[in-house]
Amino acid sequence: MTRISIELVPRDIDFLAAELAVVNERFPIIDSVNIPDLLRFDLRSWEGCSVVNRFNKNSIPHIRAIDIDYRKPLPMVESLRENNIREVVVLTGDPPQDMNRKIYPSTSVDIIRKFKKELPDIKVYAGIDQYRDGIRTEMEYVRRKVDAGADGFFTQPFFDLRFMDIYAEQLQDTEVFWGISPVITEKSVGYWETKNKAVFPACFNATIDWNIDFARQALEFARKTESNLYFMPIRMNAAEYLQRIFNL
Repeated sequence: MTRISIELVPRDIDFLAAELAVVNERFPIIDSVNIPDLLRFDLRSWEGCSVVNRFNKNSIPHIRAIDIDYRKPLPMVESLRENNIREVVVLTGDPPQDMNRKIYPSTSVDIIRKFKKELPDIKVYAGIDQYRDGIRTEMEYVRRKVDAGADGFFTQPFFDLRFMDIYAEQLQDTEVFWGISPVITEKSVGYWETKNKAVFPACFNATIDWNIDFARQALEFARKTESNLYFMPIRMNAAEYLQRIFNL
C-alpha cells in the first residue's frame, strides 16, 4: 500500500502543531510526517516528532550525519525512545554557515551502520540525490548504504516521470519515497538548477497548474509501482497545495 508523507519545517512547536492540525483534519490520506533538521531553528527534528505524535501520524525525523561523532553513542537515543520514533532518514547534511558549530567527518554510511547497531528496531531510510552524479555513481552509493543497513530511501524531488521510471527500475524490491516539490517561480528554478543541479523537462512551466498536474501524475506512478511519495511544499501554503492535488 502506498504511503504518503509530507515534509513540514519545524520552525517551532506552535507552528508545527498548527500545520499538523490542518493536515490531520483535511488530509487523512497523509499517514506520515517527515521533519528536516534545520540548524537555523532551535527545534531539532526528533524533538518535533513529539508534536507529530499528538496527531497519530508516523513521524520520520531527518538525522544529519555530520552532527554525530560516530565514535560515541548516538546523542538522540533517549528522545527517539521517549517519542516512540520507529523510522528515521539519515542524510549527510550540509556544513553549517556558523563555522563555530562542531561537525564531524561522519558519513551517512557511518551513521546508518551506527543506527542499525545501536537501535536495530528502528527503520533507517537513506537519501538518494539523483542529480548529484550520474545514475551509475549514485546507484553504487545506494548499494553501499544498503550494505550498511539502509531499509529504504527518500529521494530528492523529481520533476520528470521518465526519470522516476529509470530509478524505479534500478530500485526494484526497494522501499522508496519519491520526493515531489512545487517550483513556481523562475527564481526557484534557478535555485534548483544551480544549487541542486536539478533537471527540468522541456514541458516544465513554473506555474501552480503544471506542478499540481505533475504531483497527481507522480501520485499515480507511486500507486502503480507500489512505492511511496512525500510532498515538500517549499514556499507554498501546504493546505492549498494538497487541496488541489487531492481535488478537495
